[in-house]
Amino acid sequence: MRYLPHTDQDRADMLARIGVGSIDDLFADIPEDKRLRDPLDLPAHRGEMEVARIMRGIAAKNLAAAETPFFAGAGAYRHHVPAMVDHIIQRSEFLTSYTPYQPEVTQGTLQALFEFQTQVANLTAMDVANASMYDGSTATGEAVLMAHRVTKRNKALISGGLHPHYRAVVENLSNMADDRLTLMPPDPQGAEDIIAAIDDETSCVVVQSPSVYGQLFDLKPIAEACHAKGALLVAVFTEVVSLGLIEPPGAQGADIVVGEGQSIGNGLNFGGPYVGLFATKQKYVRQMPGRLCGETVDADGNRGFVLTLSTREQHIRRDKATSNICTNSGLCCLAFTVHMTLLGEAGITRLARINHANAAHLAGLLDAIPGVSVLNPDFFNEFTVRLPGDAAKIAEKLAGRGLVAGVPVSRLEPGKPDLADLLLVTVTETSTADEMQSLAKTLQEVL
Repeated sequence: MRYLPHTDQDRADMLARIGVGSIDDLFADIPEDKRLRDPLDLPAHRGEMEVARIMRGIAAKNLAAAETPFFAGAGAYRHHVPAMVDHIIQRSEFLTSYTPYQPEVTQGTLQALFEFQTQVANLTAMDVANASMYDGSTATGEAVLMAHRVTKRNKALISGGLHPHYRAVVENLSNMADDRLTLMPPDPQGAEDIIAAIDDETSCVVVQSPSVYGQLFDLKPIAEACHAKGALLVAVFTEVVSLGLIEPPGAQGADIVVGEGQSIGNGLNFGGPYVGLFATKQKYVRQMPGRLCGETVDADGNRGFVLTLSTREQHIRRDKATSNICTNSGLCCLAFTVHMTLLGEAGITRLARINHANAAHLAGLLDAIPGVSVLNPDFFNEFTVRLPGDAAKIAEKLAGRGLVAGVPVSRLEPGKPDLADLLLVTVTETSTADEMQSLAKTLQEVL
């Protein structure tokens, strides 16, 4: 039997049954400018050894973050992951079914997820956390949909400090659902008045702190303004290590807290897979997407774990599900849990202090360079630098001298010339004093 056994008549019958004229009609929701009109510029076929040789050549062009002074962040951060993490997650005890469809049989998997939820709830100072999501951006999109369900409204107010990739995910989901969005303009100065934009139709306000530009915000007045209008505050973070030092969003009045957990236990991995964190208040638990593991006792009184909630569409809820997330990033959240367990409360606090101290040191070095200014009055481990020229071009010159200096804002916000001179710089515990001195010295030479 051929790999694709359907005949032309089979395909025509199926298309007629669902009421479309061609296979192309099935992709009507994908914008025209996002579709490929021509085949990819790749050879039609090659032998196995030839393909392996070509792929090795392509891979050799990559530059790993550990091979050079590295100050890029913008939602994906280089942190040290202890070797113990990789050792533990590869032990046979954890090589169980990825998604337990008979969950109570896989007690080890459920216990690991329960511990993960507990850690996330503690970090965010929220009542409950789910058993993880794809990543921070999809968790943000799901938080907005959840807020719509809770408030029975469909208008979200999005801060100008939200990561543009997260904003794009929210826009995509909102467009598909015919929900409304109010998008604040990019806010590198941290000066927006988002409270003034909240009205009686607002379902939720989405604020990232630290913002994509590194700004820290006091969420308490925003939360109070939201609640006065019957709206929810969705607090977002991309750097989970920041929760080891700054006041957690739950303590500042947030109703839903979402973010990216990659920094703990998970390497950069050239962009994924990552792990989304999602936490909320107890009263909203039945509207929370994804899965929730709970602790109980069996008939003999022994401690055990169950899937308390699993309102995903591939289970029993189908179209009434609170989420269409089809994975809980199990391996990534296991790595998170192992690393977080190794750190403990004292360890995550110390790690956060080292990150901030290093960032403050580099910010001082860069701000002293003529023509360079650090925009942030406050930050955690990431800040925005204004350069005397096109930041992308300057970053390329620095890369040519062996330094990954940061992320030009123009790569996140293309087509906005007023942001072209901005560079996002991130410093973690992996950054050495010599590397920071080298960046400052080389940047001054390049300028």
